[in-house]
Amino acid sequence: MTEESCDDPAPKSLQRPLSEWDNEGGAGRCGPQESTAWFPRFEVPELTNTELVQLRVRVIALENLVTALLVGASEHQHNLARSMAEQISPRAGMTPHPLTIQAASLMNGLVDRAIHYRDTPPE
Repeated sequence: MTEESCDDPAPKSLQRPLSEWDNEGGAGRCGPQESTAWFPRFEVPELTNTELVQLRVRVIALENLVTALLVGASEHQHNLARSMAEQISPRAGMTPHPLTIQAASLMNGLVDRAIHYRDTPPE
């Protein structure tokens, strides 16, 4: 399978993929392929309590699944996860956002928890 090319070389760090993810506009390495300005605007309804509970349950399940996968991950993959957490941390000169800081902390916490389970002998 061939990969689409663009004028920019392949990113050497996680900075570019994460910046594309942050703005939700860059589906590929070359950024958005078409404008969404012509899409009709619509009101997003508020989530119901049931929907919020289901989202919480899913997030808990995903956190535990990621932790289980990180238990078997290599040291390189642990370092990669920590590097990604650094990438979403506030950059120099930028205003820190509490949710971003908390997300980076939680990412590191998942790696720490996985290492704890790896180092704990099975009973």
